[in-house]
Amino acid sequence: MNTTVMLAWREWTRFFRQRHRVIAALGQPILFWLLFGTGMHQSFRGGGSDFMSYYLPGTIALILMFTAIFATISIIEDRREGFLQGVLVAPVPRWHIAAGKIVGGGAIAWVQAILFLLLALLVGSVPWSNSLPGLLVLMAITALGLTALGVVFAWSMDSTQGFHAVMNLVLMPLWLLSGAFFPIPHLDPSAAMGQVVIHWIMRLNPLSYAVAGMRQMVYPDLKLGPELWQPSLVLCWSVTLVFVVSTMLLAVRAVQRPSKGELK
Repeated sequence: MNTTVMLAWREWTRFFRQRHRVIAALGQPILFWLLFGTGMHQSFRGGGSDFMSYYLPGTIALILMFTAIFATISIIEDRREGFLQGVLVAPVPRWHIAAGKIVGGGAIAWVQAILFLLLALLVGSVPWSNSLPGLLVLMAITALGLTALGVVFAWSMDSTQGFHAVMNLVLMPLWLLSGAFFPIPHLDPSAAMGQVVIHWIMRLNPLSYAVAGMRQMVYPDLKLGPELWQPSLVLCWSVTLVFVVSTMLLAVRAVQRPSKGELK
C-alpha cells in the first residue's frame, strides 16, 4: 500500500502548491452561491426554504466536482512529463495507481468542501446539529466517486483541453440535473413529455441522491413541501454508495487497460 499512499500524498502536495487551482476550485462555487443565492432569493419557491439555504448543498457538490476535475487532470500532465510511464513499469498492481489517484484527489475535494462548510457554519448559514458527522462522511464518499469518474475519463486522454471539454459536457449536466440548482418537482400526470423526460433523468441521476442526502443532513428540519420530490435519507446513502463502488470499479478497469503510447 506504500504506492497508494505515496501517490495520494503527491496529489495532495502538488495540488496545494498550485494556488490558482485551489482558488478556482473553491472560489468559483462560493461566488456562484453568493450571486445566485442573492439574485434568486425573491423568486425561489422551495416549500418554505430560501434559495441560499436550498443551494448550499449544491454548492458543496459543485466544490467536490470542480476539485475532482482539477485533481484528475494531473493524470494527463503526468503522462506528458513521463512520470506516469515510470509508475506503470513499477512492480506494483495497477489498481494501486488508481487507488492513489482516487484517494489523493478525493481527499483534496473533501478538505475543500469542509473549508466551505466551516465558513457557512461561522456565518450562520448552516446550523450546528448532530447530523454534521454523517454529512462529512457522505461528502467524503461523494468526493471519491466524482474523483473516480474523473480518472475514468482522464486515463484515456492526452489533451487537457479535450479533458475539460468532456468534463463540462458530462459533469456540468450531471450537477445541474441533480436538484442542486433547482428542485425536482413531483411528476404531474398531465405533464408534457419533455417534463417527464427531465424528471426521470433527474431521478436516475446518482448525484441527485448525494445532493439530497447532504441537504437533509445540513438542514435536518428543512421541509421542501409536498409539491417537490425528495428521496429518503436511506435511499440517498444506498444510491451514493452504489455510485462510488461503480465508478471505482470503472476507474480500476480503465487503469488496467494499456493507454495510448504505452508499450504492450
